[in-house]
Amino acid sequence: MKPHEKEFLFDLLKTPSPSSMEMVIQKKWMKEIKPFAEEMVTDHAGNAIAVLNPQAEFKILLAGHCDEIALVINRIDERGFLHFEKMGGINPKAAVGMKVKVLTENRTLDGVIGVNAQHHGGLKGDFDLEDLFIDCGAESKEEISQFVSIGDLAVYKREPELLMDRFITGRGLDNRTGQFIVGEVIKRLSKKKLNVGVYAASTVNEETNMGGAYFAAAGVQPDMAIACDVTFATDYPGVNTSKYGDVTLEGGPVLAKGAPINRKINQLLIKSAEALHIDVQYELTSRATGTDADRMRLTGKGVPVSLVSLPLRYMHSPVETASIKDIDEEIDLLVHMIENLTGKESLNPLDD
Repeated sequence: MKPHEKEFLFDLLKTPSPSSMEMVIQKKWMKEIKPFAEEMVTDHAGNAIAVLNPQAEFKILLAGHCDEIALVINRIDERGFLHFEKMGGINPKAAVGMKVKVLTENRTLDGVIGVNAQHHGGLKGDFDLEDLFIDCGAESKEEISQFVSIGDLAVYKREPELLMDRFITGRGLDNRTGQFIVGEVIKRLSKKKLNVGVYAASTVNEETNMGGAYFAAAGVQPDMAIACDVTFATDYPGVNTSKYGDVTLEGGPVLAKGAPINRKINQLLIKSAEALHIDVQYELTSRATGTDADRMRLTGKGVPVSLVSLPLRYMHSPVETASIKDIDEEIDLLVHMIENLTGKESLNPLDD
C-alpha cells in the first residue's frame, strides 16, 4: 500500500460515519475518487457511485458500505446523563469505559461511557445497553439539552493505528475498508481499456437495513454484483475453529460459498487468484450473506452476486483489526478479474 493510499484509508477511518449519517465521509470519498471516474453519481439514499466505461452494455457493480455501527441517544435524564440504544450491532461489553464522540446538529461533544465502580458492585452478570450511559460533564438535563437532542448519534473515540507495520486496528474497519477497496479498484482500472462498465458504489445503511445496496443496484441494474465487506477471522485465542472454520489475517481474501452466491462469478475470481498467485480463503453463507450482496441480488430481474471479504479480528468492537496485505491482494484480485472480462460472459449456471 502506497503512502498516499494509506493516508486516505486512515482519513476515512478517522471520519465518523454512523448509519444514517454518512454525508461527510461520502464527500471525502467522492473528492478522492472523482478524478479517476468518468462519472460520479449519487442517489436519494446517499450512495456515491463512481463509473468507468458507462456506455458498455455489460455492467458490474462493486459495493463497499461506508457506514459504521453507532449509539443513538434515546433519553436524557434529569442529571444530564445520556442514555442510548444501538444503531447496528453494538456489543455492550465492548462499550464499557469507552470514550465517545456525540455528533450533534452543530458540534461534536466528547463523553465517556460510565460504569459502576467495582468498589460499588460493578456490573453484574449479563447486562445490556440500557444499563450504560454517556457522561459529557453536564450538570443537568437543561444544560446538555442545549447541545444534544433525542436521535443524535455517538461513535467510539478511537483513532486508527498500525500494529507492527502489518495490521491496521481501530473502529469501523467494518466497512470503511470495503469503501476504500472499491475506490482503489476504480483508480487502477481507470488506466486500463475495459470491455465492461464498472460501477463502484460506496453504499450507506448496511449496518441497519441495507437500503443503500438496494438503491444502488436498482438504479444501476447491473449484470453482476460483488459486495466487498469483512468477515470473521478466527485466528486468535478463544475462537472455536471447529465450529467457525479457519480464516486468518494475511491468508488472503475470503470468497463466500452458499445458496446466494453465483458459482460462475466465483470461478472468475478463482481464475484471477491463480493467475496472480494470490491465496484465497472461504466462508459458508448457506442461506444469506448478511451483507449488501443479499439486497443487490433481489433487485430488478435478479442480479447474480458474489461476496469478497476481508478477514477481520474483533468484529464490531473499537479495536477491529485487519491486514494491509489482505487489502492489497483483494484490490489486485478485483482489478485483474474485471479487466479480463469480455462482456460476453454468461452467469447462468445452466449454461455450459
